[in-house]
Amino acid sequence: MTPLFRKLLGMNWFLVVNMFALIAFGVLAIYSAGWMKEEASLVNAWNRQIIWVVVGTVIFFAASLIDYSWVSWGALPVYLGGVILSLLALAAAESIHGHESWLQVGPVRFQPSQIAVAGTILLVALLLGSMHNLHPFFRNPFVKLGLAAGSCVIPFGIVLAQGDFGSAMVFLPVAAAMILVGNIPFRYMTVVALLGLSAVPWAFFFGLEPHQKTRITVFIDMLAGKPVDTQGDAYAAHYIIQAVGSGGLAGKGFLDEKTINNLGFIPKRTAINDFIFAVIAEEWGFYVTAALIAALALLLLQCLFIALYSRDTVGRLLCAGVAGLFFAHVFQHVGMNLLIMPITGIPLPFISYGGTFLLICMFLCGMVQSIWVHRDGATQRIANAGPSLGDFRG
Repeated sequence: MTPLFRKLLGMNWFLVVNMFALIAFGVLAIYSAGWMKEEASLVNAWNRQIIWVVVGTVIFFAASLIDYSWVSWGALPVYLGGVILSLLALAAAESIHGHESWLQVGPVRFQPSQIAVAGTILLVALLLGSMHNLHPFFRNPFVKLGLAAGSCVIPFGIVLAQGDFGSAMVFLPVAAAMILVGNIPFRYMTVVALLGLSAVPWAFFFGLEPHQKTRITVFIDMLAGKPVDTQGDAYAAHYIIQAVGSGGLAGKGFLDEKTINNLGFIPKRTAINDFIFAVIAEEWGFYVTAALIAALALLLLQCLFIALYSRDTVGRLLCAGVAGLFFAHVFQHVGMNLLIMPITGIPLPFISYGGTFLLICMFLCGMVQSIWVHRDGATQRIANAGPSLGDFRG
C-alpha cells in the first residue's frame, strides 16, 4: 500500500462527508434563490458555484495530503500576499455592494480580504506555536501577544478601510480563539481584551462609514420596538425577518413562486449570499434550518476534535483559528438574518454564493484534515509505508 493511499484511507471522512454535504446543499440553495431573477448572472450563479466547487475539491485534497509543516516557510508569503492584494483592492476602489474590496484579474473577480484572513491564521499559528524556539525573547507573553495582535491589526485596518465591516470583524474572534490556545496566561489576555473594548467607541465613531452606522442604529431601533423606515434604511432587515418568520416549521416549499424572495422583496443580488439563510428558512422552514446549523456546528466541533490530536502547537492553533473563522461567519450570518445582529453582509460557510470564500473555506478545511492525517500515530504509519511525494518536511 502506497503512502498516498494510506493518507487517503486515514483521512477524517466524517469531516469530508460533512463538508461536501453542506456544499451540495449550498448549490441547491443558490439555485433556489436565483432561479426566478431576471439577470442571467443570478439565474446561473449555481453553475459558477459548481465550477468553484471543482477547483476547491482539488485544493482541499492537496492541502489535506501535503504535510502542514510547509506553514513554517509558507505562512509569511501567504499573509503578505493577502495584505498586498487587499491594499491593491483598496487602491483600485472597485465598489461592489458598497465595499471597495474586490480585484479583477481577467474574467475572474475575487475578494483579497478572504486570502488575508487565511494568511493571518497561518502566520499567527506559526508565531504563537514555534517562534519561541528561535530565541527566549519570543517566550515573553507580551511579545507573543504583540506579534499576534500586530499580525491581525494590519489586515483588519485595511479591510475596515475598504468598507467591509463584516469581514473586518471576523479577525477578532479568530484572534481570540488562537490566543486562547496559545499558552498565554489569562492575566495578559485580560489586558488585551480591555484594550480591545476601549477601542470599540473609536471604531464606531471614526472607523465606520455613515451607512454602516445607520445599519447598527436601525438594528437597535428595531430591537427596541421603535418605528423605522421599512422602505428606506430598514428595508432589507424588514423583509428578511418577514421571510424567516413566514417559513414556519416546514417552509413554503422548494422553488415556491410566492415566497418573499421570489416576489422580489429581498435584495436580489444579496439573496444568494448575504441573505441566503432567510431564503432557506422561508422555503424549507425551521426543521431544515435547524439541521443546517447542526451540520455547521458539527464541522466546527470536528475542528476542535482534531486539534486535540495535533502533533504540535502549530496544528492546534491552526484548528482553533479555522474554528474561530467558521464560528464568526455562522454566528454573524445567522444572527443578522434572524435580526439579533446588525446586518453586516457576511457569507455563510459552504452555503453562500462566492468563489473566493468557498475556496478559502475548503483550503482551511484541508489544512485541518492535514493535521489529522499527519498526527503522531498516523505519521509513523505513513513513514513505515515508505517516502511520500506529498510530505515536504524534508
